[in-house]
Amino acid sequence: MGTTNYTVEPGSHALHLERVFEAPAELLLRAHTDPELLVQWLGPRRLQTRVERLEAHDGGRWRFVQWGEDGTEHWFHGVFHGDPSVEDGITQTFEYEGAPGQVLLEHVSFDEHDGRTTLRATSVFTTVEARDAMIASGMEGGVEDGFARLDELVERMSPVA
Repeated sequence: MGTTNYTVEPGSHALHLERVFEAPAELLLRAHTDPELLVQWLGPRRLQTRVERLEAHDGGRWRFVQWGEDGTEHWFHGVFHGDPSVEDGITQTFEYEGAPGQVLLEHVSFDEHDGRTTLRATSVFTTVEARDAMIASGMEGGVEDGFARLDELVERMSPVA
């Protein structure tokens, strides 16, 4: 299992994270753009995910919901900018519908070397306060849990040597 490194610079609107996966870049891209794969890893284990829409192309929209045992739903949506690819990564907007108007721009890149891929994500928030509120909400725990689940998914999907 990997370790996620976070960079949060004082006064910056950006949040950077980086993690190495024991998987090829193409597999990680699929896990981010295929609804059947995305629901298997996105978010904390205590939540289930259902994808309503995932149109992984320039101008394509996405929307999904997550819920836990209490049944409370948390909806998220966004738009892809450019066509997702291993070479160009994924650029998209991201908005939690529980905090309308707090849109962030996210770019995820996949850098593969010798069958391992470094995933780098940069999220740019509208304000430093919005970035800090996302971090304070427990985002890191959800990211860590989700990435552990992504590790498990790519391990199941990787061909046996």
